[in-house]
Amino acid sequence: MNSPTASAVPSTPWLFSRSVDLMTFGGSALLALAMLGVGGVFGWLHQDTPSWAWVVAILLIDVAHVYATGFRVYFDRTELARRPWLYALTPGLAFAISWALYSESVDIFWRCLAYLAVFHFVRQQYGWVALYRNKAGETNRWGRWIDTAAIYSATVYPLVYWHCHLPREFWWFRPDDFASFSLDWSAYLAPFYWSAMAAYLVKAIGSAVTKRQFNPGKDLVVATTALCWYLGIITFNSDYAFTVTNVIIHGIPYMVLVYWYHQSSTQPRPLPSVAMRLSRFIGLIWILAYVEELVWDRGVWHERSWLFGTPWNLESVETILVPLLAVPQITHYVLDGFIWKRRTSTKFATLASPTGKRSLR
Repeated sequence: MNSPTASAVPSTPWLFSRSVDLMTFGGSALLALAMLGVGGVFGWLHQDTPSWAWVVAILLIDVAHVYATGFRVYFDRTELARRPWLYALTPGLAFAISWALYSESVDIFWRCLAYLAVFHFVRQQYGWVALYRNKAGETNRWGRWIDTAAIYSATVYPLVYWHCHLPREFWWFRPDDFASFSLDWSAYLAPFYWSAMAAYLVKAIGSAVTKRQFNPGKDLVVATTALCWYLGIITFNSDYAFTVTNVIIHGIPYMVLVYWYHQSSTQPRPLPSVAMRLSRFIGLIWILAYVEELVWDRGVWHERSWLFGTPWNLESVETILVPLLAVPQITHYVLDGFIWKRRTSTKFATLASPTGKRSLR
Protein backbone atom coordinates (compact mmCIF):
# COMPACT_ATOMS: atom_id res chain seq x y z
CA MET A 1 0.00 0.00 0.00
CA ASN A 2 1.35 3.39 -0.97
CA SER A 3 1.51 5.99 1.80
CA PRO A 4 0.08 9.43 1.06
CA THR A 5 2.57 12.02 -0.03
CA ALA A 6 3.21 15.09 2.07
CA SER A 7 1.56 17.24 -0.58
CA ALA A 8 -1.65 15.22 -0.26
CA VAL A 9 -2.04 16.17 3.39
CA PRO A 10 -3.93 19.46 3.76
CA SER A 11 -1.90 22.15 5.50
CA THR A 12 -3.34 23.87 8.56
CA PRO A 13 -4.45 27.40 7.64
CA TRP A 14 -2.77 29.64 10.20
CA LEU A 15 -2.81 33.38 9.57
CA PHE A 16 0.51 34.38 11.12
CA SER A 17 1.93 31.09 12.39
CA ARG A 18 0.72 28.29 14.63
CA SER A 19 2.28 29.71 17.81
CA VAL A 20 1.34 33.35 17.10
CA ASP A 21 -2.25 32.49 16.21
CA LEU A 22 -2.70 30.37 19.32
CA MET A 23 -1.21 33.06 21.54
CA THR A 24 -3.16 35.84 19.83
CA PHE A 25 -6.63 34.32 19.99
CA GLY A 26 -6.30 31.57 22.58
CA GLY A 27 -3.90 33.49 24.79
CA SER A 28 -6.01 36.65 24.88
CA ALA A 29 -9.11 34.60 25.74
CA LEU A 30 -7.26 32.72 28.48
CA LEU A 31 -6.08 36.03 29.92
CA ALA A 32 -9.65 37.34 29.92
CA LEU A 33 -10.99 34.18 31.57
CA ALA A 34 -8.16 34.15 34.11
CA MET A 35 -8.95 37.75 35.07
CA LEU A 36 -12.61 36.79 35.29
CA GLY A 37 -11.72 33.98 37.69
CA VAL A 38 -9.53 36.25 39.79
CA GLY A 39 -12.37 38.74 39.95
CA GLY A 40 -14.69 36.04 41.23
CA VAL A 41 -12.25 35.05 43.97
CA PHE A 42 -11.72 38.61 45.18
CA GLY A 43 -15.32 39.76 44.82
CA TRP A 44 -14.73 42.24 42.00
CA LEU A 45 -17.68 40.85 40.02
CA HIS A 46 -20.01 42.73 42.36
CA GLN A 47 -18.36 46.15 42.20
CA ASP A 48 -16.91 48.62 39.72
CA THR A 49 -13.84 47.56 37.79
CA PRO A 50 -10.77 47.95 40.05
CA SER A 51 -8.28 50.62 39.08
CA TRP A 52 -5.54 48.15 38.11
CA ALA A 53 -7.93 46.27 35.80
CA TRP A 54 -9.02 49.54 34.20
CA VAL A 55 -5.38 50.40 33.48
CA VAL A 56 -4.68 46.98 31.94
CA ALA A 57 -7.89 46.48 29.96
CA ILE A 58 -8.95 50.01 29.02
CA LEU A 59 -5.80 52.12 28.96
CA LEU A 60 -3.18 49.62 27.77
CA ILE A 61 -5.39 47.53 25.48
CA ASP A 62 -8.61 49.25 24.45
CA VAL A 63 -7.40 52.83 24.00
CA ALA A 64 -3.94 51.72 22.87
CA HIS A 65 -5.27 49.52 20.06
CA VAL A 66 -7.03 52.58 18.62
CA TYR A 67 -3.67 54.27 18.17
CA ALA A 68 -2.20 51.16 16.57
CA THR A 69 -4.10 52.27 13.47
CA GLY A 70 -1.49 55.01 13.19
CA PHE A 71 1.14 52.42 12.23
CA ARG A 72 -1.15 51.19 9.47
CA VAL A 73 -1.95 54.67 8.11
CA TYR A 74 -0.61 57.89 9.59
CA PHE A 75 2.96 56.73 10.36
CA ASP A 76 3.30 55.25 6.86
CA ARG A 77 4.09 57.93 4.26
CA THR A 78 3.55 55.55 1.36
CA GLU A 79 0.08 54.63 2.58
CA LEU A 80 -0.80 58.25 3.28
CA ALA A 81 0.18 59.20 -0.26
CA ARG A 82 -1.92 56.38 -1.69
CA ARG A 83 -5.27 57.68 -0.36
CA PRO A 84 -4.66 61.19 1.02
CA TRP A 85 -8.28 62.36 0.76
CA LEU A 86 -9.63 59.41 2.76
CA TYR A 87 -7.07 59.76 5.52
CA ALA A 88 -7.38 63.56 5.74
CA LEU A 89 -11.15 63.83 5.51
CA THR A 90 -12.00 61.03 7.95
CA PRO A 91 -10.78 62.76 11.14
CA GLY A 92 -12.06 66.12 9.90
CA LEU A 93 -15.55 64.78 9.25
CA ALA A 94 -15.42 62.79 12.48
CA PHE A 95 -14.92 66.00 14.43
CA ALA A 96 -17.52 67.98 12.48
CA ILE A 97 -20.25 65.36 12.86
CA SER A 98 -19.36 64.72 16.51
CA TRP A 99 -19.47 68.42 17.30
CA ALA A 100 -22.86 68.76 15.59
CA LEU A 101 -24.29 65.79 17.51
CA TYR A 102 -22.82 66.84 20.87
CA SER A 103 -24.06 70.40 20.42
CA GLU A 104 -27.55 69.09 19.70
CA SER A 105 -27.69 66.45 22.44
CA VAL A 106 -25.09 64.86 24.69
CA ASP A 107 -27.19 61.70 24.93
CA ILE A 108 -27.53 61.38 21.16
CA PHE A 109 -23.77 61.80 20.74
CA TRP A 110 -22.91 59.01 23.18
CA ARG A 111 -25.60 56.70 21.80
CA CYS A 112 -24.34 57.12 18.24
CA LEU A 113 -20.76 56.57 19.37
CA ALA A 114 -21.74 53.45 21.32
CA TYR A 115 -23.50 51.86 18.37
CA LEU A 116 -20.64 52.72 16.04
CA ALA A 117 -18.28 50.98 18.47
CA VAL A 118 -20.58 47.96 18.72
CA PHE A 119 -20.69 47.64 14.94
CA HIS A 120 -16.89 47.80 14.84
CA PHE A 121 -16.49 45.12 17.52
CA VAL A 122 -18.93 42.75 15.81
CA ARG A 123 -17.45 43.21 12.37
CA GLN A 124 -13.92 42.58 13.59
CA GLN A 125 -14.84 39.12 14.83
CA TYR A 126 -16.51 38.36 11.51
CA GLY A 127 -13.39 39.63 9.74
CA TRP A 128 -11.17 37.07 11.49
CA VAL A 129 -13.50 34.27 10.43
CA ALA A 130 -13.50 35.52 6.84
CA LEU A 131 -9.69 35.63 6.82
CA TYR A 132 -9.43 32.06 8.07
CA ARG A 133 -11.97 30.88 5.50
CA ASN A 134 -9.97 32.45 2.71
CA LYS A 135 -6.71 31.09 4.10
CA ALA A 136 -8.14 27.57 4.02
CA GLY A 137 -9.64 28.05 0.57
CA GLU A 138 -13.14 27.39 1.89
CA THR A 139 -15.60 28.37 -0.83
CA ASN A 140 -18.60 26.16 -0.01
CA ARG A 141 -21.73 28.32 0.14
CA TRP A 142 -23.38 26.38 2.97
CA GLY A 143 -20.16 26.46 4.94
CA ARG A 144 -19.99 30.22 4.57
CA TRP A 145 -23.59 30.61 5.75
CA ILE A 146 -22.95 28.42 8.79
CA ASP A 147 -19.75 30.27 9.71
CA THR A 148 -21.42 33.65 9.25
CA ALA A 149 -24.46 32.64 11.29
CA ALA A 150 -22.23 31.34 14.09
CA ILE A 151 -19.98 34.38 14.48
CA TYR A 152 -22.82 36.89 14.16
CA SER A 153 -24.94 34.90 16.61
CA ALA A 154 -22.03 34.81 19.05
CA THR A 155 -21.97 38.61 19.12
CA VAL A 156 -25.46 39.81 18.22
CA TYR A 157 -27.42 37.51 20.53
CA PRO A 158 -25.68 38.76 23.71
CA LEU A 159 -26.20 42.34 22.52
CA VAL A 160 -29.92 41.75 21.98
CA TYR A 161 -30.13 40.14 25.44
CA TRP A 162 -28.42 43.23 26.85
CA HIS A 163 -30.94 45.57 25.21
CA CYS A 164 -33.82 43.45 26.50
CA HIS A 165 -32.59 43.38 30.12
CA LEU A 166 -31.75 46.98 30.85
CA PRO A 167 -30.67 48.43 33.17
CA ARG A 168 -27.51 46.36 33.65
CA GLU A 169 -24.63 46.96 36.01
CA PHE A 170 -22.41 47.89 33.06
CA TRP A 171 -22.62 49.96 29.89
CA TRP A 172 -20.57 50.63 26.79
CA PHE A 173 -19.47 54.23 27.36
CA ARG A 174 -21.90 55.67 29.90
CA PRO A 175 -25.28 54.83 31.48
CA ASP A 176 -28.26 54.70 29.11
CA ASP A 177 -26.17 54.79 25.93
CA PHE A 178 -28.16 51.77 24.67
CA ALA A 179 -31.85 51.89 23.82
CA SER A 180 -34.08 49.60 25.89
CA PHE A 181 -36.29 47.01 24.14
CA SER A 182 -39.75 46.64 25.67
CA LEU A 183 -40.16 43.14 24.22
CA ASP A 184 -37.72 40.37 25.12
CA TRP A 185 -36.50 39.63 21.61
CA SER A 186 -33.65 37.57 23.03
CA ALA A 187 -36.11 34.82 23.98
CA TYR A 188 -37.11 34.49 20.31
CA LEU A 189 -33.51 34.71 19.14
CA ALA A 190 -32.19 32.07 21.56
CA PRO A 191 -33.23 29.01 19.45
CA PHE A 192 -31.48 30.47 16.42
CA TYR A 193 -28.38 31.18 18.53
CA TRP A 194 -28.07 27.65 19.84
CA SER A 195 -28.89 26.18 16.43
CA ALA A 196 -26.15 28.25 14.81
CA MET A 197 -23.64 27.15 17.45
CA ALA A 198 -24.65 23.50 17.04
CA ALA A 199 -24.49 23.70 13.24
CA TYR A 200 -20.99 25.14 13.41
CA LEU A 201 -19.85 22.41 15.78
CA VAL A 202 -21.30 19.66 13.61
CA LYS A 203 -19.71 21.14 10.48
CA ALA A 204 -16.30 21.48 12.11
CA ILE A 205 -16.35 17.90 13.43
CA GLY A 206 -17.67 16.57 10.13
CA SER A 207 -14.94 18.29 8.11
CA ALA A 208 -12.26 16.95 10.46
CA VAL A 209 -13.55 13.36 10.50
CA THR A 210 -14.70 12.85 6.91
CA LYS A 211 -12.41 15.17 4.94
CA ARG A 212 -9.44 15.56 7.28
CA GLN A 213 -9.84 19.31 6.89
CA PHE A 214 -8.96 21.42 9.92
CA ASN A 215 -9.25 25.13 10.55
CA PRO A 216 -8.35 25.43 14.26
CA GLY A 217 -7.76 29.18 14.10
CA LYS A 218 -11.27 29.85 12.86
CA ASP A 219 -12.69 27.41 15.42
CA LEU A 220 -10.77 29.22 18.15
CA VAL A 221 -12.11 32.63 17.09
CA VAL A 222 -15.71 31.41 17.04
CA ALA A 223 -15.40 29.51 20.34
CA THR A 224 -13.65 32.26 22.29
CA THR A 225 -15.96 34.95 20.93
CA ALA A 226 -19.05 32.94 21.88
CA LEU A 227 -17.70 32.11 25.33
CA CYS A 228 -16.41 35.56 26.28
CA TRP A 229 -19.41 37.50 24.95
CA TYR A 230 -21.87 35.11 26.61
CA LEU A 231 -20.10 35.21 29.96
CA GLY A 232 -19.37 38.94 29.90
CA ILE A 233 -22.85 40.09 28.88
CA ILE A 234 -25.37 37.38 29.75
CA THR A 235 -23.99 35.19 32.54
CA PHE A 236 -22.53 37.95 34.71
CA ASN A 237 -24.23 41.27 35.35
CA SER A 238 -20.90 42.86 36.21
CA ASP A 239 -18.88 45.86 35.02
CA TYR A 240 -15.65 44.01 35.73
CA ALA A 241 -16.74 40.85 33.89
CA PHE A 242 -17.86 42.79 30.84
CA THR A 243 -14.66 44.84 30.73
CA VAL A 244 -12.20 41.96 30.82
CA THR A 245 -14.12 39.64 28.49
CA ASN A 246 -15.02 42.27 25.90
CA VAL A 247 -11.87 44.35 25.56
CA ILE A 248 -9.01 41.86 25.73
CA ILE A 249 -10.04 39.52 22.91
CA HIS A 250 -10.75 42.54 20.72
CA GLY A 251 -7.73 44.75 21.32
CA ILE A 252 -4.84 42.27 21.49
CA PRO A 253 -5.53 40.52 18.15
CA TYR A 254 -5.89 43.89 16.46
CA MET A 255 -2.52 45.05 17.77
CA VAL A 256 -0.93 41.81 16.55
CA LEU A 257 -2.42 42.38 13.10
CA VAL A 258 -1.13 45.95 12.88
CA TYR A 259 2.32 44.92 14.14
CA TRP A 260 2.47 42.15 11.53
CA TYR A 261 1.47 44.57 8.77
CA HIS A 262 3.92 47.23 9.86
CA GLN A 263 6.84 44.83 10.16
CA SER A 264 6.12 43.01 6.90
CA SER A 265 7.29 46.02 4.91
CA THR A 266 10.62 45.49 3.21
CA GLN A 267 13.17 47.79 4.74
CA PRO A 268 16.52 48.56 3.11
CA ARG A 269 18.47 48.80 6.35
CA PRO A 270 19.02 46.01 8.88
CA LEU A 271 16.07 45.60 11.23
CA PRO A 272 16.55 46.03 14.97
CA SER A 273 15.80 43.12 17.25
CA VAL A 274 12.25 41.87 17.74
CA ALA A 275 12.35 43.11 21.33
CA MET A 276 13.33 46.59 20.18
CA ARG A 277 10.64 46.72 17.48
CA LEU A 278 7.97 45.53 19.89
CA SER A 279 9.10 48.05 22.50
CA ARG A 280 8.83 50.90 20.02
CA PHE A 281 5.44 49.80 18.79
CA ILE A 282 3.89 49.15 22.21
CA GLY A 283 5.63 52.08 23.86
CA LEU A 284 4.35 54.65 21.37
CA ILE A 285 0.71 53.52 21.41
CA TRP A 286 0.79 53.35 25.23
CA ILE A 287 2.13 56.91 25.42
CA LEU A 288 -0.56 58.17 23.03
CA ALA A 289 -3.25 56.29 24.95
CA TYR A 290 -2.08 57.78 28.25
CA VAL A 291 -2.06 61.32 26.85
CA GLU A 292 -5.60 60.94 25.51
CA GLU A 293 -6.94 59.50 28.75
CA LEU A 294 -5.16 62.20 30.74
CA VAL A 295 -7.07 64.88 28.82
CA TRP A 296 -10.33 62.91 29.12
CA ASP A 297 -9.92 62.56 32.87
CA ARG A 298 -8.64 66.03 33.68
CA GLY A 299 -11.00 67.78 31.31
CA VAL A 300 -14.19 65.66 31.41
CA TRP A 301 -14.45 62.69 33.80
CA HIS A 302 -12.48 63.80 36.88
CA GLU A 303 -12.30 60.22 38.20
CA ARG A 304 -8.62 59.19 38.41
CA SER A 305 -6.58 62.04 39.77
CA TRP A 306 -4.25 59.44 41.33
CA LEU A 307 -3.10 58.54 37.79
CA PHE A 308 -3.67 61.69 35.73
CA GLY A 309 -3.35 64.56 38.20
CA THR A 310 -5.50 67.50 39.27
CA PRO A 311 -8.66 68.06 37.18
CA TRP A 312 -8.95 71.07 34.90
CA ASN A 313 -11.99 73.31 34.73
CA LEU A 314 -12.82 73.08 31.01
CA GLU A 315 -16.61 73.21 31.12
CA SER A 316 -16.62 76.27 28.88
CA VAL A 317 -15.00 74.31 26.01
CA GLU A 318 -16.58 70.91 26.67
CA THR A 319 -18.72 71.13 23.52
CA ILE A 320 -15.52 71.22 21.47
CA LEU A 321 -13.28 69.12 23.72
CA VAL A 322 -15.41 65.96 23.86
CA PRO A 323 -15.93 65.67 20.07
CA LEU A 324 -12.23 66.38 19.57
CA LEU A 325 -11.21 63.63 21.99
CA ALA A 326 -13.55 61.21 20.22
CA VAL A 327 -11.85 61.75 16.85
CA PRO A 328 -9.13 59.07 17.25
CA GLN A 329 -11.57 56.27 18.03
CA ILE A 330 -14.09 57.34 15.38
CA THR A 331 -11.28 57.50 12.84
CA HIS A 332 -10.20 54.03 13.92
CA TYR A 333 -13.75 52.67 13.54
CA VAL A 334 -14.29 54.22 10.11
CA LEU A 335 -10.91 53.49 8.56
CA ASP A 336 -11.13 49.85 9.60
CA GLY A 337 -13.82 49.51 6.97
CA PHE A 338 -11.28 50.54 4.29
CA ILE A 339 -7.76 49.53 5.26
CA TRP A 340 -8.35 45.82 5.87
CA LYS A 341 -9.79 44.88 2.50
CA ARG A 342 -7.73 42.36 0.54
CA ARG A 343 -8.54 43.94 -2.82
CA THR A 344 -7.12 47.31 -1.75
CA SER A 345 -3.88 46.06 -0.18
CA THR A 346 -1.59 43.52 -1.80
CA LYS A 347 0.39 43.23 1.39
CA PHE A 348 -2.67 42.45 3.48
CA ALA A 349 -3.93 40.02 0.84
CA THR A 350 -0.93 37.79 1.55
CA LEU A 351 -2.22 37.25 5.09
CA ALA A 352 -5.33 35.47 3.86
CA SER A 353 -3.80 33.92 0.76
CA PRO A 354 -3.41 30.11 0.91
CA THR A 355 0.13 30.60 -0.41
CA GLY A 356 0.90 33.85 1.40
CA LYS A 357 3.67 34.38 3.89
CA ARG A 358 2.66 33.69 7.47
CA SER A 359 5.71 34.62 9.48
CA LEU A 360 5.45 37.36 12.08
CA ARG A 361 8.88 38.94 11.97
